[in-house]
Amino acid sequence: MGEIRHSVCALDCPDACAILVQVEGGRAVRLRGDPAHPVTQGFLCAKVARYLEREYHPERLLHPLRRTGAKGEGRFERIGWDEALELLAAKLKETARQHGPEAVLPYSYGGTLGFLQGSSMDRRFFHRLGASRLERTICASAGGAGLMEAYGRRMGTAPEDFVHARYIVAWGANILSTNVHLWPFLVEARRRGARFVVIDPVRTKTAALADWHLAPYPGSDLALALGLMHVLYAEGLAEKLEGDESLRARAAGYPPERVAELTGIAAEDIRRLGREYGTARPAVIRLNYGVQRSERGGRAVRAISLLPAITGSWRERGGGLLLTTSGAFAINREALERPDLGPPARTVNMVRLGEALTELDAPPVKALVVYNSNPAAVCPDQRRVLEGLRREDLFTAVIDHFVTDTARFADLVLPATTFLEHTDLYFAYGHYWLQLARPAVAPPGECRSNVEIFRELARRMGFDDACFADSEDDMIRQALDTDSPWLRGITLERLEKERFVRLNVPELPMDGVRANLDGAPLEYEPPRESRLGAERDARFPLELVSSKAHDGLNSSFSMLERVEAETSVLEMHPEDAAARGIRDGMEVEVFNGRGTVRLKARVGPFVRPGVVRAPATRWLRHAPGGVNVNALISDRLTDIGGGPCFYNCLVEVRRCGPQ
Repeated sequence: MGEIRHSVCALDCPDACAILVQVEGGRAVRLRGDPAHPVTQGFLCAKVARYLEREYHPERLLHPLRRTGAKGEGRFERIGWDEALELLAAKLKETARQHGPEAVLPYSYGGTLGFLQGSSMDRRFFHRLGASRLERTICASAGGAGLMEAYGRRMGTAPEDFVHARYIVAWGANILSTNVHLWPFLVEARRRGARFVVIDPVRTKTAALADWHLAPYPGSDLALALGLMHVLYAEGLAEKLEGDESLRARAAGYPPERVAELTGIAAEDIRRLGREYGTARPAVIRLNYGVQRSERGGRAVRAISLLPAITGSWRERGGGLLLTTSGAFAINREALERPDLGPPARTVNMVRLGEALTELDAPPVKALVVYNSNPAAVCPDQRRVLEGLRREDLFTAVIDHFVTDTARFADLVLPATTFLEHTDLYFAYGHYWLQLARPAVAPPGECRSNVEIFRELARRMGFDDACFADSEDDMIRQALDTDSPWLRGITLERLEKERFVRLNVPELPMDGVRANLDGAPLEYEPPRESRLGAERDARFPLELVSSKAHDGLNSSFSMLERVEAETSVLEMHPEDAAARGIRDGMEVEVFNGRGTVRLKARVGPFVRPGVVRAPATRWLRHAPGGVNVNALISDRLTDIGGGPCFYNCLVEVRRCGPQ
């Protein structure tokens, strides 16, 4: 039977599952969900249940590597840690001396959601160096900005309370694939009589099980939200709120007939949805981040999040809205990250890495340190990103579990630990439980944690500030030293004993929080690169959505054959396929003015006519031509929050070979 140890899933998912690890002979042999955790409830998603395939994959990076071939070729030689860290420290010192410290750019995101391995010793290091600061916007910034505009806080309905709802709207939320631990609460709510509606351009696994699926065109969510407000106000289903005059006037300009033209949803369906949502009690919206990956995405989130304020459903248990709970995890970030260690520095938006590597000047980026991310695969404007990574005058170091697409361009590759192998403190953006995990197994080979790597690198750089000697436990205590009422009474010792502790948030976290109904005008204009947009090009009539794969998570599982198979397809509606002479299983080219990507057609009712979908994110080494769907995506930014517009992209599709 072996020993059972506790861990926490660190992957970029709202569920942040508590895991029981069965260990035999020092090796993890089975993972299962902790039945004591109120959200994990004893099961894991299909990805993490099979995480040991990744943990012990034969291509797992085990030793430091130095490049010996051309950039992108992926040829390296093994070196020792001392040599690797001396090389990295020397290059960073040289770059800072010759070009200034802002010529160094760190690049990281959600490869781990642990506070320590994601944003502690690394931030201290780059702040002390004076490096350029990264604006980490590639996933959730637009939605977060929209929620902050609406309420000034990033909190929402607890997942456990969805059982009390009688009307549930999953808006841009493929719950079965990206938030599966909410599903049992929905199942129970439906058993009690709840109606379940999905709003999504794609017929996802979740949409297929809904009572009603509405498929708007990509990027039209703000118009739909304004149309629902119109119905609520016009039919007396909205409360009279202080300061709502301008919002009422704005919504009056979006009758269902106009919104039908903007969204592709029938006017009568818009009326029906507004009436059902406005009369059901309690009604809750599970809003996910797909909505905000559009040029109008930040304000779309703001508008959708105002709907429960208009109906009063925040006051009802089982009502309201859930986008994120992350705002409740108000740790002491200044103590953890120490921005005071260095002077203010320029900020680089991570979405525009291609521009930063090819155009940024005064100074240009001369050293790039990548960890917790794989920008070669996941960034938009991919061809320019790859152009920048090929620069011979750019020194690149990558810290990862595998020789990723980005690592193939690196001069130095360092092996990192996984969440099963290090200590960390975990927040969640889909529930209110703070968690601690210790190593469940020893690291293989010579893998080291991010904390250990940056601590040792700081020593070799001559940074003698006391904070660089802090242990993991020291930093956890510093993070928990906060005046936030949500964390009062939560200590390292308590977490050590209980493993997961619920934050001190009230039963109705948003009840009494005043909505900002009179902020920046909520006016819908179609995204420029969309079916109705100002930059519509008749050569590219199809709207591309590159949403999350079911078996993958960004590029974290793309080394696995089943994920490669899932991310190598293009889903097309039969009408669009027939018009182009395309049959199911055919090799096709998806193209626009930015590039061409080769995929295999999957023809069926997966999307509405005029929309195609390519599940993300394929490793480039598996892709013909060495590019994936992000070669087609622009680096245009969202209306607020500086996020990417992954889901505003016009393309055309043609058969490969003789036409």
